[in-house]
Amino acid sequence: MIAMGSPGRRLVARLRTRLQQPGVAGCDAQAGSAIIEFVFLAVLMLVPLFYLVMVLARLQAGAYAVSAAAREAGRAYVTASVPADAPSRAHSAVALAFADQGFENDGRIEIGCDGTPCLRPAGRVRITATVSVPMPLVPAFFSGIVPMRIPVSATHLATVDRFGGQ
Repeated sequence: MIAMGSPGRRLVARLRTRLQQPGVAGCDAQAGSAIIEFVFLAVLMLVPLFYLVMVLARLQAGAYAVSAAAREAGRAYVTASVPADAPSRAHSAVALAFADQGFENDGRIEIGCDGTPCLRPAGRVRITATVSVPMPLVPAFFSGIVPMRIPVSATHLATVDRFGGQ
């Protein structure tokens, strides 16, 4: 054993009293709870934010799909050399545009002409593409509260070339 003088005993006594006081690191009952609170609040905030990003990304994909489908269907329709082939060309272009964004079976188009026949020189063809975007991770029992699908549509007006359709 090492013999301690009175200054050494006082130092040890002071350290013991300091360590036994509440609020000193190591003896505090709340030690480490800040990490738990941070993790809990981070999860509480990040999960809704992550879901919002997922929803917005899916809606943006739907917007891209209908925009590209309407534009490409219009181009395919007005560039057909045979009027009977125009609708099938437009539907093929729409299928590619919707499949590109992951909406293979959800989209549809409406084709309207400003006169008869559709493919006359300077004729206008109006294509309206619509897709119903499903909301990700929404259970079916929420269908009365939250919309399960959000409709997105786009319209494109294509003009037949001056010498087209002849």
